[in-house]
Amino acid sequence: MDISRGGESETRMGKALRDGYRDKVFLMTKIDGRTKEAASRQIEDSLARLQTDHIDLLQHHEVIRLDDPDRIFAKGGSQEAVLEAQKAGKIRYIGFTGHKDPMVHLRMLQIASGHGFHFDAVQMPLNVMDAHFRSFQNQVLPILVKERAGILGMKTFGDHFILNSDTVSPVEALHYSMSLPTSVVITGIDQPEILEQALQAVRTYRKLDGPQIEALLARTRTAAASGHFELYKTSTHFDGTIHNPGWLG
Repeated sequence: MDISRGGESETRMGKALRDGYRDKVFLMTKIDGRTKEAASRQIEDSLARLQTDHIDLLQHHEVIRLDDPDRIFAKGGSQEAVLEAQKAGKIRYIGFTGHKDPMVHLRMLQIASGHGFHFDAVQMPLNVMDAHFRSFQNQVLPILVKERAGILGMKTFGDHFILNSDTVSPVEALHYSMSLPTSVVITGIDQPEILEQALQAVRTYRKLDGPQIEALLARTRTAAASGHFELYKTSTHFDGTIHNPGWLG
């Protein structure tokens, strides 16, 4: 969901999926609401903008605070709205996203388990620098693999900041994330050249072996040590709900 622009991305997607295309895609969106009321409203808004009667994967978005899991699973929290929507056939699978600290992801999984709930998918940063600093790859990924959850890798370039370190090329960065046990690697595409870059990464992809991965990690170790290039972890630069707390409800 793109609240900041009035759901513009969903509106565009809804138009693109008309004329028989909806059944050919796996459709995912996200909600920021932490209360049942806010989440219910956001789900209905998304369905309307996407011009569909169901969403294949709905994710609790930007789980970045230690108390976000408590709010989501509390009485009257957003999980109640999501489960009701799933029961009504409006949602197939349920997941969550976050980029701040693996501790928050681990707590989300723990609290969900305490409520007898298993997430179908989890979205998190997985890239050549994450392995060195507050690592989702080292702390969260093994648990998700064991639990057979869908793994959505994001922040391959950390926006453009990881590439600014001059330690890795775009295609190398994509090949690294693709070589992890991910279900999908999400990469933003905002111009034709970036689309071609992604296609090149797919065409030339061969899963990296152990020595190749170690070589990339050795190359990025010093630059990654302080999180300087992973601003989504160390600043509020990427924190939409901190800049817009009203989205939480």
